[in-house]
Amino acid sequence: MPTPSEFLVSASNLREDLVSLRRKLHKMPEFALHLPQTQQALISALAGLGEITLGKSLSSIVLVIRGGNPGPTVLLRADMDALHVLEETNLDFASKNGYMHACGHDLHMSAGVGAAKLLHGVKDQLRGDVAIWFQPGEEGHHGADVMIEEGMLEITGSRPVAAYGLHVFTSLPAGTIACKPGAMMASAGDMNVVFHGSGGHGSMPWLSKDPVAPMVEAISSLQTMLNKNFDQFDPVIVNVSWIRAGDDATNNVIPDTASFGATVRTFSEANTEKLQALALKLINSIAEGFGVTAKIEFSEPTKVLINDQNSVERVRRIAQELVGPSGYTEMENPIAGGEDFASIVHEIPGAFVFLGACPTDIDYTSAPTNHSARAIFDDSVIPLGSALLASLASSHLL
Repeated sequence: MPTPSEFLVSASNLREDLVSLRRKLHKMPEFALHLPQTQQALISALAGLGEITLGKSLSSIVLVIRGGNPGPTVLLRADMDALHVLEETNLDFASKNGYMHACGHDLHMSAGVGAAKLLHGVKDQLRGDVAIWFQPGEEGHHGADVMIEEGMLEITGSRPVAAYGLHVFTSLPAGTIACKPGAMMASAGDMNVVFHGSGGHGSMPWLSKDPVAPMVEAISSLQTMLNKNFDQFDPVIVNVSWIRAGDDATNNVIPDTASFGATVRTFSEANTEKLQALALKLINSIAEGFGVTAKIEFSEPTKVLINDQNSVERVRRIAQELVGPSGYTEMENPIAGGEDFASIVHEIPGAFVFLGACPTDIDYTSAPTNHSARAIFDDSVIPLGSALLASLASSHLL
């Protein structure tokens, strides 16, 4: 079986093709669960590498590489969907359709294809099977849960013994690998609130029920509520991302409704439940005080992403062989980003790994971050991602 370093040499020989695929995918981003063009491009790239199964209710792909000898299954995962972001990078392969791979999923897909090629090349030496998931709907659409519901964890006939995924970041130097045991990423969900009042003339607010004032009061009070009710060493984040009320061309009209939406991040199911209960009570009491009503809705949040200790130790060992001891960092704290790979490692042990992809001519400490319309990723790290994934999978199948 090739060593991680040998896999990296082989992956480097694939660099031109993998970078070309990444840039092709970057030009054609698609949103949420249904990604027909992306799916077709990947099917072509994966041709001849193993058994392909397509999703029933989403544009997923599972590639199964059967080993030459019996043994367990290892799962690798690459996400496929883009964001509703108008790209502002000025790259010659920038997207122009109103969506953008601003989170680097195009690199993840290309790294997954590279890992498939590496593993297919040694399949006769594998003592077991590898299932590689290409998963839509990571950005808040629960694609991992849909694939689990469709039975893709059991696609080889045996439940995987381990699962690995990676994520590129512009906030890390290119080629740096980072991981940690335990909580790695937050539970992420949405809170949407609509205040219902009674509109009227802006000069006579006492004859109306203004929904704007309680909305402003609620947004401000939510932050005080967090400070007074949650341990600051177990973070809970509520960040209002949009507000909507009235018509910006008409200043003398009190609207009937005012609304806002927020992202909610926690690191425990208990805090998620506590936050929802407290927010409902607070917002309804503010609405009642202003003589209006409020409708509060919470989306189904992702799970907290919990990395398995033994899996992280495997990541550390392999990463240090690939990039040296100084190229691997064990993170001290989790990050508040959400990630539905959490649903996979909720079912089976595994680890999610961060891979630095900030271009060398940009300061990673001030680079536009993932999800920015100006985020630029160094796609020279794709072979490293492929070698890391292939090495992690094969290390279970020696």
